[in-house]
Amino acid sequence: MCRILGSFAAGADRPDPAELAAVSARQRHGGPDEHQVLSGPGWSLGCDRLAVTDPCGGTQPYRLPHLPGVLAVLNGEIYNHEELRRRLAARGHRFPDRCDGTLLPALYAEYGAAFAEHLDGMFAVAVLDLRPGSAQLVLAVDDMGMKPVHFHHDPYDGSTRFASEIPALLAFEGVRIAPREDALDTLLATRTSYATHTALDGVDVLLPGATAVVRPGCAPVVRRRAPHAGARPVGDTQDVLRHEVRRLATADAPVCAITSGGLDSGLVTALAAEHRRETDAPPLHTFHLTYRGKWPDSEAAYARSVARRARTVHHEVSIDPDEIPSLLTRTVRHLGQPNADPIALSTYALFRAVRENGFTVALAGDGADELFGGYDRMRAALTAPPGVDWAGAYADALSAAPRLLREHLYTSSYAAFIADHGSAADRVEGELRSAEAAGTDRATATSAFETRRRLPAYHLRRVDHLSMAWAVEARLPFCQPSVVTHARELPPEARHGKRALYEAGAELLPASVLNRPKQPFTLPIAAMIAPGGPLLDTVRELLSPARLVLGGKIRADRVNRLLARHLERPNQHIALALWALAVHELWTEVVQGMRIPVGCAA
Repeated sequence: MCRILGSFAAGADRPDPAELAAVSARQRHGGPDEHQVLSGPGWSLGCDRLAVTDPCGGTQPYRLPHLPGVLAVLNGEIYNHEELRRRLAARGHRFPDRCDGTLLPALYAEYGAAFAEHLDGMFAVAVLDLRPGSAQLVLAVDDMGMKPVHFHHDPYDGSTRFASEIPALLAFEGVRIAPREDALDTLLATRTSYATHTALDGVDVLLPGATAVVRPGCAPVVRRRAPHAGARPVGDTQDVLRHEVRRLATADAPVCAITSGGLDSGLVTALAAEHRRETDAPPLHTFHLTYRGKWPDSEAAYARSVARRARTVHHEVSIDPDEIPSLLTRTVRHLGQPNADPIALSTYALFRAVRENGFTVALAGDGADELFGGYDRMRAALTAPPGVDWAGAYADALSAAPRLLREHLYTSSYAAFIADHGSAADRVEGELRSAEAAGTDRATATSAFETRRRLPAYHLRRVDHLSMAWAVEARLPFCQPSVVTHARELPPEARHGKRALYEAGAELLPASVLNRPKQPFTLPIAAMIAPGGPLLDTVRELLSPARLVLGGKIRADRVNRLLARHLERPNQHIALALWALAVHELWTEVVQGMRIPVGCAA
């Protein structure tokens, strides 16, 4: 697991070493163990390494003596590297160590830009081919988008630059950006950036399962690969998940589990603890985050119940609510773009505790709801009677502020802009309706949307950035190819309401966890913005009339009335809308400090 960076331009000078050092420094928190950047005329390639597989080997960028001119860097883990190494060795390739990424130059030499089709894992890979007559840069990310790569192409000089994190990408001298005009509407409509777009005009992110080929002086040519087939899933849901948990629980670094108290993380915890016992390994350590004081919707008791049943060494991490305003600033800075889910603060604080307790790898349960139909909006779509606008209701359920509230809060000029250009919500509705019109059943259509669009943009980028903020590698068994394939092959009724997962957990989890209502691991935002709450002053400051008027997109008087209504009677839905607006304002401020002045778009 690492952070990667690089640039590629035709006929350019060697990049400035000070500039490359600045890019590397912006994301070094994710790779504190080793740093190296190589460069030459018109190119650079670098890595900040978090040593997990073969910590004593695997120096990046990877180079093999018998393949001069081919360099590679890797962010992530390649779980089938031993199988690939045997296959490549049989074809005459030799490797200096057993690190998973060392084989990448050889894999590229054999398969060219199609090399990523052979990788099973979570990864963002960059291969730089400097051989005469075949010079190109190839970027590739895993099928689920667990490891992102952000890139910027300058149409004027033909250069392309990339990095694992947006703040690092903005440290390249040639990157000129501005906030996208529709970023606020997209945040309120979907709680995050959407598809290939980030919140910054000029910065894109590769879609899940995509490969981009960059030739000298040309824009990246991006294509979607066929999903990695992997091993065919064998057995029922519990068997398939057990296989992946055991595979991912094996590492050359200390491994723990995140235990929220819900079904998904509970299954991962129970199976990882089972694996430890069967291999006579020390007990599994588990981590759960709470906030000091009495707050609604605490899951601590459920997490303790899972830990007792699995016989883990349980860590209940308690955060002082007075720290929350500073956590907000740090999470926005690490994410590089706004995310309206208050869970971001909890995620950041939880992975901090994981690292402080000496763990480098953490197993987590992300991806289960999307694959197995766990969200209320998915159930509502399946049960909506004929004639009901289920797609519109689905889009509203994704939002931080429903359509009517957004339109109420917008200034007339911003409302007109969104009407002319369309909203992200319109694109969501269109995609769902098109799938149904093509004959796709709603269970499959909603699961495809959630896994291909929302999961990578909303959850996986957050998990990646906030775990790596503390140099922790988050591993996600539900996002592995065999589990994904198994879930997609289940009949719709088995995916409805995560029925298959409840059956898998029947013998592994306490009845209290199996029978509890669904609840996300998050921050009690309504209570924290209520009178006397630790976030009220911060939200008030970020939503001050002077700031909102300067932005020109939001009616300050209507936001003030919304806040007053919430303070009179705290409401979760209003609190989320206020939170999203505050996060956007803070992000705008943070972007201004990322070296490139706002408004200097390419």
